[in-house]
Amino acid sequence: VVEQVASATFARGGLGAKLAVPFRVVGGVLAAIVGQLRDRPAVVVGFGGYPTIPALGAAWVLRRPRMIHEQNGVLGRVNQLFAPRVNRVACGTWPTDLPDGVQGEHTGNPVRLAVLDRAGAGYIAPGDYPMSLVVMGGSQGARILSDVVPDAVAALPDAIRRNLRVAHQARAEDLDRVVQAYSDAGVRAEVQPFFNDIPARLSEAQLVISRSGASSIADISVIGRPAILIPYAAATGDHQSANARGLAAAQAAIVIPEKALDAETLSSHMAAVLSQPDAANRMAANALSQGRPDATDRLVALVEALAEGAPQ
Repeated sequence: VVEQVASATFARGGLGAKLAVPFRVVGGVLAAIVGQLRDRPAVVVGFGGYPTIPALGAAWVLRRPRMIHEQNGVLGRVNQLFAPRVNRVACGTWPTDLPDGVQGEHTGNPVRLAVLDRAGAGYIAPGDYPMSLVVMGGSQGARILSDVVPDAVAALPDAIRRNLRVAHQARAEDLDRVVQAYSDAGVRAEVQPFFNDIPARLSEAQLVISRSGASSIADISVIGRPAILIPYAAATGDHQSANARGLAAAQAAIVIPEKALDAETLSSHMAAVLSQPDAANRMAANALSQGRPDATDRLVALVEALAEGAPQ
């Protein structure tokens, strides 16, 4: 059953909408209080964002068991508000920056069934045979990756470049120029705004170049692949840099800040991974060690523990 209550954010709308935010939120909390008095939920769980304010606010007022899950390495604003006011804080990315006195539990971020089907798939280290490079910039690609990656691939030593096959997510407006760039470099490449089979492509890849959104980090970790991560510099709270910390610390990924990204730098890092099979194998194993394929089970266990009598 889906029950909707009002909520709002200051981040949207004009002056009138912003002035109405407190009234909409209070109305939503009151409606949620009525609903929880009626339904008596055993546990209330929030996954961040302003739509969770009424349910968690009502649970706090009624002192019901409550929990939040944060997918990124930096708490979003709503989760920052509630972290000291809930019984459990589940962290999708580790480490996660938490307020003083707040303890988190690394549950991981749940991944799609298609990713779980490829969890821990055997890694074929790079060598003198066809190799696969996957380039992900989010669901619709990223312009900076389209600007830099093809030139970085073109600058690779011939012994690597001639064996490379590329799957590159690019925005629709960038497709033609990215396709042409790979063609000019003599590299076979599939360039699309979206791939429906990313888990399969990741499992077959020798190297992944990606943004460091929470879902991308989870997929890379659960399947276990070496990665070069380019965090999105404009992400709120620089949370993509925080998301990349765990894989970087585990020596599973190389992190290049946007301001330091150019074709020469990227190409040198790519060549280092693709020319050292032993190091690439270690990166893949290290990535896998950071994965949480049982993230859903871990979340369920926390909810059940609260339902069975966690302190309020």
